[in-house]
Amino acid sequence: MRRKSAGPVGTARQDGPGTPEPGGAPESAHGDWLTLGKDGRLSLYVPADGGLVRWTETVAGGPGWSGPHVVPAPGLTHLTVVQGADTYVHFLGRRERERADGALGVDVVHAIQYQTGLAFTEWRSLGNPHRDREQGRRLGPPVGAVAADGTVHVFVRNAHGGLALRRESPNGKWRAWEDLQGGETDALPAPLALAGGRLEVCAASASGVLVWRQTAPGGDFTGPRGFALRPLPGTVTALETGPDRATFFWTDADSAGAAAWREGDWPVALGGSPAGQGYASLRTAVDGYDCVVLAHRERDGSVTLGMGGTENEAGGFWWYPLGESCQGVPALARDGHGRVVLALIGSDGAPKVARQDDGAGLSFTRWHTLGR
Repeated sequence: MRRKSAGPVGTARQDGPGTPEPGGAPESAHGDWLTLGKDGRLSLYVPADGGLVRWTETVAGGPGWSGPHVVPAPGLTHLTVVQGADTYVHFLGRRERERADGALGVDVVHAIQYQTGLAFTEWRSLGNPHRDREQGRRLGPPVGAVAADGTVHVFVRNAHGGLALRRESPNGKWRAWEDLQGGETDALPAPLALAGGRLEVCAASASGVLVWRQTAPGGDFTGPRGFALRPLPGTVTALETGPDRATFFWTDADSAGAAAWREGDWPVALGGSPAGQGYASLRTAVDGYDCVVLAHRERDGSVTLGMGGTENEAGGFWWYPLGESCQGVPALARDGHGRVVLALIGSDGAPKVARQDDGAGLSFTRWHTLGR
């Protein structure tokens, strides 16, 4: 992989209401914060004080972007972005706000963007699995996945350290909160919607790894089943690497390097020196080979890209420093022309993107900084 010099500042414009501060984002959102719409255009979403900020490609494949467009959402303490096979983009937030009696209330909120670059729905409260207000304030950040039938599943660590679930029914109505049990669970479990319709969830815990598996599409969850493994909390990432089969990537707590694990096998060490955060992951073809691409933030703040054969981790995994610093976790997606795009939040809070060029392997064009 070769690297090219950083690109010039982009020409994106301010075109939204001015409630949140675009520069107020401390780091990236969680989840799929770089998404591909049905029309082939990418969108990029960044948390901001009082809401979030969106940039959108002007045409499929770029290189121009419109934005920033700001979306007010007061009180958000955490933002997760997930996308379904129908390309709808779902936004999950943990919200804190003062109630009428002056006490602090916490709930989970949800909004949807149905079409690229267009308006969001209103933010809808999904409530809190705890009726006790003090327990409710200890609620973790929501993460989510969208099943193959389009139903949204929201997972959150509850005040007891277990996993709570709220999900849609096929008719679009939200079911009540469900207690999936577990204990001392990581605040950021990794749910995965498999193409066959089921969901799986993997989370680090004080005792090792916990895995929940859906029995059938739309069915109940079994587990958690525990495994004596040692992922670093906050680093578990999930990717479908075979038919109805998940591979989980994380940072090993003992070696401090990246690792890949599938249920029924031992973890495979991938090397690298990631910081204690998650990974961006993507399965794509590179020079005709089925590959997994990972991106993470190094301990020194720089971004590194990794690549290896899908479910062939023992055959070698290669890491390439990209010479850029970032905040939070990078994002990976394919653009409307099928090229890999890497996005990050720079040290100054501005998002940057680099796009796969036409050469062999996985080399990238210059970095393009989106306007603020």
